[in-house]
Amino acid sequence: MATTKAKHVTSRIALLIDADNAPASRIGALLAELAKYGVASARRIYGDFTSPQLAAWKKVLLDHSIQPVQQFAYTRGKNATDSALIIDAMDLLYSERFDAFALVSSDSDFTRLAQRLREAGMAVYGFGERKTPSPFVRACDRFFHVEVLGEEPDEAPDAGPDAPTEASKPRKAAALAAPHRLLERAISESSDEEGWSHLSEVGNYLTKLQPDFDARTYGKRKLSDLVKSLPDLLEIEERPGAQGSRAIYVRVKRKAPPRRRR
Repeated sequence: MATTKAKHVTSRIALLIDADNAPASRIGALLAELAKYGVASARRIYGDFTSPQLAAWKKVLLDHSIQPVQQFAYTRGKNATDSALIIDAMDLLYSERFDAFALVSSDSDFTRLAQRLREAGMAVYGFGERKTPSPFVRACDRFFHVEVLGEEPDEAPDAGPDAPTEASKPRKAAALAAPHRLLERAISESSDEEGWSHLSEVGNYLTKLQPDFDARTYGKRKLSDLVKSLPDLLEIEERPGAQGSRAIYVRVKRKAPPRRRR
């Protein structure tokens, strides 16, 4: 009997960019990150491209096949860009041609849009700067801070005469302390009776708990690198996985009971 191989289905993503609140310099890294989740088959950017403030965007649109949607600023204080993006998002939603939406903005005005898209069963990926208000971040399934996209984590000291000094390096997210409490909670919620959790389940829980959680924020490439950097907090075990792979399990180290004084 002939067997039919299951086809690999790739998520179709509608990418919508608020040019007024997104940096053009990060678009290449942003698209590379989005490619992990599917194909951005629709790519649109909204703004008044007659404005000199958007000159940087005009230089990269053709290189990345992004369709500009011109919105003239007829009246100050009225954001026609937001309205156009929201209207197009709903049109694309009702077209039933997409599985997910990527909203690129650091503006909280798109919070309700993200909520509405999720209510319709769409996955919503948000991209914005660290200044993005938390309501918009929480309204997305995943949220990525554009500052860390495409950058190599600063885990090793630079060498050479042209290397930047410690004083000159921007102390961004890599200087943040590791999220001990967040990791402990994620492991606790996904652990078995002995306290062990599969790392992928920990990652899934972290994303649900905090959509903008990203190991790169703490100077690590992957979640596995982050947990391995915390030997005082976590125990790690590698076990045989499917098809000869290795599965990583983690557990919060059990604290020894205090010694009794004689």
